[in-house]
Amino acid sequence: MDVATTRQPRRIPQRVRGSRRPGWWPDALGAASAASVLIVVALWVHGGNVQALFAGGGSALTSIGRLTGLVAADLLFVQVILMARVPWIERTYGQDRLARWHRLVGFTSINLMLAHVAFITLGYAATAHSSLLPEAWQLVTTYPGMLLATAATAALVMIAVTSVRAARARLRYESWHLLHLYAYLGVGLALPHELWTGAEFVASGAARAYWWFCYIVTVGCILVFRLGLPVWRSIRHDLRVEAVVPESPGVTSIYIRGRQLDRMPVQAGQFFLWRFLGAPGWTRAHPFSLSAAPRPDLLRITVKELGDGSGDVIGIKPGTRVLVEGPYGRLTGQMRRRRHLTMLACGIGITPMRALLESEYYLPGEAVLIYRASSPADLTFYREFEHLARHRGVAVHYLLGRRANDSSWLPSGYGDDLAALRALAPDVSHSDVYVCGPTPWMAAVTDALERASVPSEHIHRETFSW
Repeated sequence: MDVATTRQPRRIPQRVRGSRRPGWWPDALGAASAASVLIVVALWVHGGNVQALFAGGGSALTSIGRLTGLVAADLLFVQVILMARVPWIERTYGQDRLARWHRLVGFTSINLMLAHVAFITLGYAATAHSSLLPEAWQLVTTYPGMLLATAATAALVMIAVTSVRAARARLRYESWHLLHLYAYLGVGLALPHELWTGAEFVASGAARAYWWFCYIVTVGCILVFRLGLPVWRSIRHDLRVEAVVPESPGVTSIYIRGRQLDRMPVQAGQFFLWRFLGAPGWTRAHPFSLSAAPRPDLLRITVKELGDGSGDVIGIKPGTRVLVEGPYGRLTGQMRRRRHLTMLACGIGITPMRALLESEYYLPGEAVLIYRASSPADLTFYREFEHLARHRGVAVHYLLGRRANDSSWLPSGYGDDLAALRALAPDVSHSDVYVCGPTPWMAAVTDALERASVPSEHIHRETFSW
């Protein structure tokens, strides 16, 4: 099955193409997150905790414990919402940036939560003039909701431990993803403790209103965008596997047919989270980019067998029902502002580039593709790129071989990074540049692009590491 095309996409007027979120959206969303922390601190002050702080002794320790607990809870909500797949948040920042912030906010929240446990226990022990361990035992076993809060803390600490880089390297993506579902359990188990024993809940109507608002918004985002919207789209478009076609050694394209796909807000360059019903591991979602421009009745993804569950996907049968979450990602033509296109891809990172080259408007000589692979056998879509080169004037450069070193994006024998980039893409400094591939390789490419005077707003990249 061949999707190569000679059709020149219709030019999109510049004023229409600029449908990105307004430039002030990132600042507004960031300000909203900061404001939530300020509200929590203001409620803490309103509860008389500053006076307790200056009183010293057990009261001061307890006051600090309340503040760290409140901020930890607020950041926990922010952390969940960051990865709730809220469309306007995802389109504003992109999944790679959201994932980084999710990890940073998550570690901060966990550290504050552990500080909360320590300060509260120390404060209660100092006030009661008791030993630390007996006081901790009494807190857990006699205060309402504390057993549930202890279980919530254990779940969230487990998630933090498995998010450390060394731990992630030892886990399969599917195992890591399953463990992180316990974050929802942790949020749920923490609620009774705050309702029944939290001083701010008990004493202040404004605080109760604020925290209930946070819970309702967070749960609503999960139910609507992580559950409701994906189920509705999957049922509406009736997605099923049409064909499974080998592309190159270990690489397979999967064609998915559906109805009214032109009504799905999907663009070339984006990715979905895919579940293939009945296939091994179907309960776990797999992130794969579109490898061809979306059509009204057909989507294509291309999968490389990497030993992380992708091998199960390659073995699926035609007719298999498909569930999707998405589309996600900002590696699309909406980011484009210049006539010239330069695309750099490595390995399976070629998939969104292939879709963009089909969907974007450009004249002969205005688009350059630089494709690095280990060997000729690893060149996925070789025939399709040659077709695009002949019929649409794409300048295609294949760079074969192992990387010269960890700081270079080039294979051995190609010389200096910057000189090679300018030789292969003479108009790179006046182009919109799209980059996709392994994270270290993209870092080397980005460094060369910056040295070639390509403004950062014209370098478009997304990382898919977890």
